[in-house]
Amino acid sequence: MLRKYLAGTLLLMLSLQLSGRRSAAQDDEPHIRVVVNMVQLNVAVTDKNGRYITSLRPEDFTVVEDGIHEKIATFAEGDEPTRSLLDIPLPGSSIASLSAPEAAANALVPEHAPAGPNTFASEVNGAKVFVLFDTSNYMYRGFVFAQDAISDFVRSLDTADQIAFYSYSRDLSRAAILTSDRPKLLRAVRSTVVGDDAALYNALLLTLKDAARYTGRRVVVVFSNGPDNASVVPPEDVAELAQSSGISVYMISTHQARLEPVSTAVFERMTAATGGKAYFSKTWRDEKRAFESIRDDLAHLYSLSYYPQPNPNRGWRAIKVRVAGESVKHYQIRTRNGYRPEPSRFSDARPEALNRPPAADPGSDCCQQRH
Repeated sequence: MLRKYLAGTLLLMLSLQLSGRRSAAQDDEPHIRVVVNMVQLNVAVTDKNGRYITSLRPEDFTVVEDGIHEKIATFAEGDEPTRSLLDIPLPGSSIASLSAPEAAANALVPEHAPAGPNTFASEVNGAKVFVLFDTSNYMYRGFVFAQDAISDFVRSLDTADQIAFYSYSRDLSRAAILTSDRPKLLRAVRSTVVGDDAALYNALLLTLKDAARYTGRRVVVVFSNGPDNASVVPPEDVAELAQSSGISVYMISTHQARLEPVSTAVFERMTAATGGKAYFSKTWRDEKRAFESIRDDLAHLYSLSYYPQPNPNRGWRAIKVRVAGESVKHYQIRTRNGYRPEPSRFSDARPEALNRPPAADPGSDCCQQRH
């Protein structure tokens, strides 16, 4: 009897010890997290003649991601204030119980975002416009006319819009960071000088990374006078970053770039994939008209966002936006055609540490979820 008791006790102790080791080993194993952004869409809707369709409502839009119907979380038309359509915590608010997918459980505030109850409105009302100006040696001719066109564009934007002005040749110059100070921006435009070779895609990549730190409507407007001859990053990578970050890219180029088939094709593909437009201007008057067209586009864009439903696809996710109504067959819809979620993240943190929201990733949209 004593032997059986001692044997049973020994087996129990051994079992507990092995169980504890397994638990410790599990805690030490890396955890995989996939972070999915709140997806922001800039949507232009026009008729067959190119006229903007206005006064559409959220229920007029259908958003499908990889064949999955999504609920629109926020909505705005043009310069109107952004409305929240779901009972979710928006940036600057406290985490609460949610009726939206658990996706919204980790709404984050970017590093730059001010604290307080007005954070969401201040972040999404108006557009964040990043102007990227080619000051390479391609720009010897027509430099002053290009400065005039950009200056007029800055003056014409809505007062709610914030603007950053960057210039580039071989290197990027952040002449004026995102601001509402129009005189400061105009001084930055006038202070630019012609530089060296053109590293357009290098500069555009850095500009997109800056724009991705912000929320709401974000667009990059590029004025380029010629092909890229100094970049080390491929345009395909730059385009994918713009798509995945939800940033529309507009490109205005002179006829010099039009004469280069490769640049023309790249500009057209990149702008179409992000929901923007490409313009090829023969004269300074065409440049001014191109900037006016972009200004009109910004004033008529619909801003939609949604938290993706659970989706096992860790690669490229296709987005389709449709508009309901009898005249829908005559409508032209322009927006980005997809995005790629952030890659899996490996962490040796304990499970309880994973419950704490991570620092905002400057390469992603503001609000994130974990599947």
